[in-house]
Amino acid sequence: MKKKFLSLALALAMLLSLAACGGNNNAPADDNNTPDTPPVENNTPDTPDETDEDVYTGLDWEAIDAMDYEDKSDTIYDFVLGEFTDAYAIAKEASGDERIAKMAIAEAKLLESGIMLPVQSQGGNYAMSRMVPRTTTQVLWGMDEYRYYSALVTNELITIEDNNALKSLWAESADMAAYYEAAKSYLAEHGYTLSDTYTTATSYIVNIWDTIATSYTSDAMFIAGTYDNLLEYDAKGIQQPCLATSYDVSEDGTVYTFHIREGVKWVDQQGTEIGEVTADDWVAAMEHLLDNADALGYLLTVSDGCGLKNFDAYLAGEATFEEVGVKAIDDYTLEYTLEAAFPPFPTMLGYSIFAPLNRDFYRSQGGTFSAEGEEYTAGDYGKTPANIAYCGPYLITSYTAQNSVRYAANPTYWNAGAVNTPNLVYSYNDGSDPLRSYNEAKAGTISGAGLRAEALELAKTETPEGSEKSYLETYGYVSRCTGTTFPGWNNVNRGTWNNYDNDGVGISAKRDNAEEIARTRDAMVNQHFRLALTNSINRGQYNSQLVGEELKLTSIRNSYTPGTFMYLAGDVTVDINGTSTTFPSGTSYGEILQAQLNADGMHIQVWDPNGDGGAGSGDGFDGWYNESAAKAELELAIAELAQIGVEVSAEKPIHIDYPVRTFDNAYKNAANVVKQSIEAVLEGKVIIDLVDYEKDTDNEHATYRINDGRDANFDLAIASGWGPDYGDAQSYLDTVQAGGYMCKNFGLY
Repeated sequence: MKKKFLSLALALAMLLSLAACGGNNNAPADDNNTPDTPPVENNTPDTPDETDEDVYTGLDWEAIDAMDYEDKSDTIYDFVLGEFTDAYAIAKEASGDERIAKMAIAEAKLLESGIMLPVQSQGGNYAMSRMVPRTTTQVLWGMDEYRYYSALVTNELITIEDNNALKSLWAESADMAAYYEAAKSYLAEHGYTLSDTYTTATSYIVNIWDTIATSYTSDAMFIAGTYDNLLEYDAKGIQQPCLATSYDVSEDGTVYTFHIREGVKWVDQQGTEIGEVTADDWVAAMEHLLDNADALGYLLTVSDGCGLKNFDAYLAGEATFEEVGVKAIDDYTLEYTLEAAFPPFPTMLGYSIFAPLNRDFYRSQGGTFSAEGEEYTAGDYGKTPANIAYCGPYLITSYTAQNSVRYAANPTYWNAGAVNTPNLVYSYNDGSDPLRSYNEAKAGTISGAGLRAEALELAKTETPEGSEKSYLETYGYVSRCTGTTFPGWNNVNRGTWNNYDNDGVGISAKRDNAEEIARTRDAMVNQHFRLALTNSINRGQYNSQLVGEELKLTSIRNSYTPGTFMYLAGDVTVDINGTSTTFPSGTSYGEILQAQLNADGMHIQVWDPNGDGGAGSGDGFDGWYNESAAKAELELAIAELAQIGVEVSAEKPIHIDYPVRTFDNAYKNAANVVKQSIEAVLEGKVIIDLVDYEKDTDNEHATYRINDGRDANFDLAIASGWGPDYGDAQSYLDTVQAGGYMCKNFGLY
């Protein structure tokens, strides 16, 4: 397992690195990009009637502030997200196609709460690259996307025409072996030569090399190539045997038995053999995971994940480790037992929650296991690349903080013949120079680059040597959108007004103003106020500052779970607001989500049936920005807040703090779009106060690397995103259920 918790910096990293360099699933949109589907009728909120039922009482903050933090979070969460909680509980009890439909209904309640505004995905930007398209996995979850050994990389930038031709070859090929051969022949015929190195830029900084003890993609992506999992998705999206050669499932769907590949070697950083991979490595990993359950364990709980047998009971002190559902039957037979059938379980196996751990090496680094009655410590394990064991395609040959991480092919790797790119380099780029990656990609220092706004303008005018066409015309393609969603988060329980770990940084003008803090708090827990904010942010204009005007809409996402993430395998009938509604086989998750929003009279458009060339899409258009709806929501909020004595007017506006990365001009300009958009639409009754951060580390400690909701130093931020852990909407929605991992982004838990 790996919590796919991403900083918005990864959007920068992906723009820089082209990690997702596959097909153009979302073509550039029209200038206005209005979906052909008409908005729902009567979508302007009604004015509340003057009845007892419409009396707004808000929250009793005096009573809430007297509670401990968990109870306080529970109380606020129920007030803000009670409808979602009820609908989601029903969805989690369902299975098959009914489960897909009910998950979509539950997500509609989440979006209607206004707690988040889905803003963008990764990808959907102009890019140029030397990585051959679709030679890494295409699935939208797991860590397999960072196992670059399968990539084909050329020494030359790949032209648009050749990029499209290669994608056609991919579609025509029966399997990945056939595609690799066809691609190599095509490249040779068209004058390309293959490189032995893939170099990608990133703004991420590694904090720990222990993949089981971190919940951050910013750590895990660097470790992913050093180990293998039981199964792995290939570039056709087919799950293939990896360290498990096969597996069996019991009749009741609760017991998974994996047959471990024999002869796979563990080595140290120098490539010296230290042991053989056996079933016990997954037992050791589970013991280590249980010692780090706060970081990684949620996917194995009953409430949040697959429900590994007695996992919750062990954490509660009600079971021994021997009763937990992981066992080494013998050296090459591994068994996982679940509390109940959980069909998406195999799709989880690409995450580091299922990474193996060499017990002897871990102990040699001073590591211990509380499951064995020891006082837990990881010792030196994971402190540096020399303090981990390797069984994957790469060894880390050098690491210099905020400079580079270099990898070379593991000479003992069991699948050495599949390693197309024997060298991998992560090159650090903090984003302060908006042209650096573009220039490095041209020079071949890195293998590709996303074309952010400043670089895009140059790419339109500069020409490659000997060409009459510009770099953009020659090499610029549109990268595919990934499964990661970056929302804007409304903080409903702000607990700090300066950085929790660096007093004097990120100071709010409200820090010493109790009255303004109280007014903002009352406003932010009001649903209509939050919807006024989410309806008043022009996301197209926001994105234009990052990727340019032409592609400002292509990476916009309108729901938390992508609308194309799941499709019905058969017809299903569910209740939509008292009406029995049948959705036919092939219906997308996004279409069902839209049906519930329409039934609730919400002015939120999350699905365009004519998007993506008629295939339908939830990306590529702004289905939230609506000035009239935003004004109407604010008027409803003003009326309700007046009932609890809170005035909201141009003379007495609500002040909202929004963090700004001043070291990055593109994001600085994007922040100003948020400010100008909200203030203009809401006519000065809401003021956005930009809080400057001159260092990326300070900004991350305000918005991303926060311990819990009390450390979120903002009222509104577009900073943290989520990518799915497995192939079910639960992977997204669990993160925002009560106590879920992303709740800290709105100030709870």
